[in-house]
Amino acid sequence: MHAYDIIVNFFKQGGFFLYPIALIWAIGLVIAVERFVYLTKVGAGNRRHWDELQPLFEAGNFKQAMVLVEDSDTALAQVMKYGLSRIHTARRRDDIEKAMEESLVEVIPRLERRTHYLAALANIGMLMGLFGTVLGLINAFAAVAQANPAEKASLLSASISVAMNNTALGLLVAITLLLAHLYLETKTTNIVDSLEVASVKFLNSLSERQQQTAPAGGTGAAPPARPVPGMHGARA
Repeated sequence: MHAYDIIVNFFKQGGFFLYPIALIWAIGLVIAVERFVYLTKVGAGNRRHWDELQPLFEAGNFKQAMVLVEDSDTALAQVMKYGLSRIHTARRRDDIEKAMEESLVEVIPRLERRTHYLAALANIGMLMGLFGTVLGLINAFAAVAQANPAEKASLLSASISVAMNNTALGLLVAITLLLAHLYLETKTTNIVDSLEVASVKFLNSLSERQQQTAPAGGTGAAPPARPVPGMHGARA
């Protein structure tokens, strides 16, 4: 109960502005927890899905890989689906690469959703804390100017308590939400980087299979585009 009493007294002595600051803090923490759970789930799903896809890419079994990505809702599956679906129609590696970059444009906003709110809420909380501090100091000087000499000390102490409590809570909100924002931004960047690395590995595997199936010799001209055998069920 000692900690509970401290919190209750803190809010009683801090004035009205502590309550909206606390509300902002609660909203920010809810967003941070939701984003952490979502990004953790996405990262784990991508790693698990890549462990299933990588052996298929190395073996050239792109048909089975397509079946896997169609049955999955992970971010990695969406990116790979764009690439695998264009193996038949793409004439160059760049065409498949652009298709996968297009999928990243759709995936990245979902990963970054609501994370930027944390920085805004941190700034709002800190500014509201400073505003409450200024109001507390104004009340303190007004109390000193108008009160009886015997009451000045107690009134001044109460007003300064309001000012300091607002400053403390505003800074606490800003620090915690900014740290959460930094952590989630780093986590999002790691997921995006892993998707880009997986895309490059897939494209390299595809290029290797095309080179293995290309006719030997040649006249120096680029061979015509041909389907990858794995997409027809045959394995090299």
